Amino acid sequence: MAQFLQVHPENPQQRLLKQAVALLTRGGVVAVPTDSSYALVCHLDDKAAVEHMRRMRQVDDKHHLTLMCRDLSELANYARVDNRQYRLLKAATPGAYTFILEATKEVPRRVSHPQRKTIGLRVPQNRCLLDLLELHGAPLLATTLIAPGDSDPMNDAQAIRARFEHELAAVIDAGACPLEPTTVVDLTPMDGGGDPALIRQGRGPLNALGMG
Repeated sequence: MAQFLQVHPENPQQRLLKQAVALLTRGGVVAVPTDSSYALVCHLDDKAAVEHMRRMRQVDDKHHLTLMCRDLSELANYARVDNRQYRLLKAATPGAYTFILEATKEVPRRVSHPQRKTIGLRVPQNRCLLDLLELHGAPLLATTLIAPGDSDPMNDAQAIRARFEHELAAVIDAGACPLEPTTVVDLTPMDGGGDPALIRQGRGPLNALGMG
């Protein structure tokens, strides 16, 4: 049975977030609010938790998972970023964007794309999620919470609990999220001097990326 942790959206109770961190450390998958929709998160190095999260979404290893990072300096530990890519990242983060970049050796091979060796990376703006990442002390592996058979992400904590109460360790309720996923941009073409490629237009505006 998933724990239901109700927190203030702007001043989340640290004791409740610490409970969520403890559940993540023990291998749990937690539903968290973001600045786009709700997401599923788990510990980066927990193979069983990663596989469970993929089963919940019904996606295979070619589906890009995302590392939620506290800031750009942390992101740079897990992705290879050149000067052009960094300038674009700096202009658009924190915010509702997911960027596809080449993974470094800090990323376990089982969570990066099996052929491309890439990973999604994101610096969120949601206060509750940022505090959770700070208490966790490291990035969390994430995927947008889109239930199997649905096309839209979930944004209501009570509905998430009702649907996944036996599969989640906890649901963090900080109020409804926007009902729109992140904008996903592949930055790997920039390695060869090309332009970033739009994969999915979502909540993050394109003009912040110079792509409007």
